[in-house]
Amino acid sequence: MAITAAMVKELRNTTGAGMMDAKKALTETDGDMEAAVDWLRTKGLAKAAKKSGRTAAEGLVGVAVKDGTAVAVEVNSETDFVGKNAEFQEMVSSFAGVALDVDDVDALKAAALDGKSVEEVLTSKIATIGENMTIRRMAKVTGETVVSYVHNAAADGMGKIGVLVALNGADNGIGKQIAMHVAAANPASLSEADLDPAEIEKEKTVQMDIARESGKPEAVIEKMIVGRMKKWLSEVTLVNQAFVVNPDLTVQEAAKEAGVEIVGFVRLEVGEGIEKVEEDFAAEVAKTMNG
Repeated sequence: MAITAAMVKELRNTTGAGMMDAKKALTETDGDMEAAVDWLRTKGLAKAAKKSGRTAAEGLVGVAVKDGTAVAVEVNSETDFVGKNAEFQEMVSSFAGVALDVDDVDALKAAALDGKSVEEVLTSKIATIGENMTIRRMAKVTGETVVSYVHNAAADGMGKIGVLVALNGADNGIGKQIAMHVAAANPASLSEADLDPAEIEKEKTVQMDIARESGKPEAVIEKMIVGRMKKWLSEVTLVNQAFVVNPDLTVQEAAKEAGVEIVGFVRLEVGEGIEKVEEDFAAEVAKTMNG
């Protein structure tokens, strides 16, 4: 029986198996969909479907640097235990290496790794490790000099927070200091120019409403807002933040003294924005043991 793309897609959607595994299952069972599902189950390749509904908010961020490009990839798992798993760590490291040559998560999932697509490698690991896992996001920076930093490192080049910094100019150690600052201070953008104008207007409106509560005249309030917005920008933009290494300088002033210009940065923290389902420790262990 001829195996069609539609049949492969249906089996993948049903089982969560990789494309090549689904095609092989259909070939082995002469296109019998139910038999193909069973075939995948016997090979341990359909387990991913049972895991896919679970919240994956733990995991690691892997970073890689090559020839003026740095990349960070967040790979999530259900529990923190998996982040300590050498097999999982090796996978995250390999994904970061592949990500250097692609532009987004979709391209990363489709990219080749050890004769399979990255997505197929991930599906196979879901089956063997026994937890839902996702490649959630990736980000890149490019510059004359690029620096990576990992906070709470679980292994070389991966941890809970991954930071990339791109500089124009020769780095004399300032790059890592700036990356550590980004990890700690979590700026929203590089500069005011990179902030969403709607976000700036929203903050200005909030500050106006707060100031009006004082009952002062509008002319006075306008002057108050100038100072308050300047303070807010010094808190949310990297170049205007007080440098953690030397709070007497802004990050931009410190960079200038070091002879470099900051042209970009990325900060990825595992699980940012994911709503986690809280479980007690015993329940988490039981869940892991039961698969």
